[in-house]
Amino acid sequence: MAKNLLPALGLVSAIALIPAATAAIAAVDVDTYRELDQFMDVFERVRSEYVEQVDDKTLIRGAIDGMLASLDPHSSYLDETGFKSLMMTTDGEYGGLGLTVTLEDGAVKVIAPTEDTPAERAGIKAGDYITHLDGKLIYGGTLDEAVEEMRGKPGTSTVLTIVRPGRDKPFDVQITRAIIELPAVKWEVKDRVGIINVNTFNKTTTDSVLAAFTGIEKSLGGEPLGYILDLRSNPGGLLDEAISLSDAFLEHGEIVSQRGREKSDIERYYARPGDAADGLPIVVLVDAGSASAAEIVAGALQDHHRAIVMGERSFGKGSVQTLLPLSSDTALRLTTARYFTPSGRSVQEGGIKPDIAVPQLSDPDYKDRPTFRESDLRRHLINELKVEDEVIQEDGKPDPRFTATAEELEKKGIEDYQLHYAVQAVARLANTQMAAAPKKTGTR
Repeated sequence: MAKNLLPALGLVSAIALIPAATAAIAAVDVDTYRELDQFMDVFERVRSEYVEQVDDKTLIRGAIDGMLASLDPHSSYLDETGFKSLMMTTDGEYGGLGLTVTLEDGAVKVIAPTEDTPAERAGIKAGDYITHLDGKLIYGGTLDEAVEEMRGKPGTSTVLTIVRPGRDKPFDVQITRAIIELPAVKWEVKDRVGIINVNTFNKTTTDSVLAAFTGIEKSLGGEPLGYILDLRSNPGGLLDEAISLSDAFLEHGEIVSQRGREKSDIERYYARPGDAADGLPIVVLVDAGSASAAEIVAGALQDHHRAIVMGERSFGKGSVQTLLPLSSDTALRLTTARYFTPSGRSVQEGGIKPDIAVPQLSDPDYKDRPTFRESDLRRHLINELKVEDEVIQEDGKPDPRFTATAEELEKKGIEDYQLHYAVQAVARLANTQMAAAPKKTGTR
């Protein structure tokens, strides 16, 4: 039940879909006018003297991209193609290979393949670099160009040339494109434990989770022992959905705060009474691919002691992007705020640290596979609070709980060790909860 990301790093975000009819214009001083004059001088020189004629639209788009690229990795200009791509991913369906990619020093790097997609079935892994498409070098282009080339008519094939850390030589992988359907939520039951797998935060996420509660209870004919909220490799999505999903488990208290440039620019979101899980034990699973909106949910449930967080430290993206429409089919995605968990923690750079660290032992090369987090991105926002990762005591010895090999686990029928561990933990929590419950007494 490995989980993977969406088709564009830009969606590793808590996105506030806020149409902006007007925008505040910052005061422009004399020095700024001088810089703008210099820009126009360069613009005119390129137009008149560059070795080949370049149209004005291309030059202006390049200037916009360069300006936003100087900010942080998540602010960007969305042209017609990019805007359409974002709308497709938030709606939950798109066509292509099923990859989440980013651009690193001009090279296309895989964040993760999406679950049950052609890319995952072909064996593409997080950390791979894609250097060629059908023999054509794609190094040095834009991320939008790379994504557009990888997408195509379902049923058509493309050959990706892969450079994988740890391998001596590049290798080719042929993949057939398909319609990539992204159900926000899937659920199943194991050993009377309800497992709710949240893949993304789109418009249907919270409603789908509530429907999963109903489906799980119907399949069991009653309440489960508890629930696992699997947020592994969930790249985030809509801020409103992260808030409403957290609210579904919390009776009261702050869920998240959003803080802008000014100290007074703070917005707080609170839970309303009602716990959809009826107080049953909850384990939240996270890993290095759990980002932004997923981290909001994990952090809220962790701070309110409503769930135990297990797995690996999360991605560490603690910023909010506001979508500012510029026309009917273009927009500016701009980082406008940082978010903080109820206890005042910023997950920027540091991520959500699990209460119980559980390695993915069923992955035979989990120790050697490189992890990729927000802190690895160039120009990422620096955490205003110092990120600390203290170890109280480290004796250098391997944890006896986590010594099994992938081969040993496979013989036992365990395909997903983190999930297996979480199921056992929920069962133990349920037994403890039942033992602590007051016993009913009667009179004779």
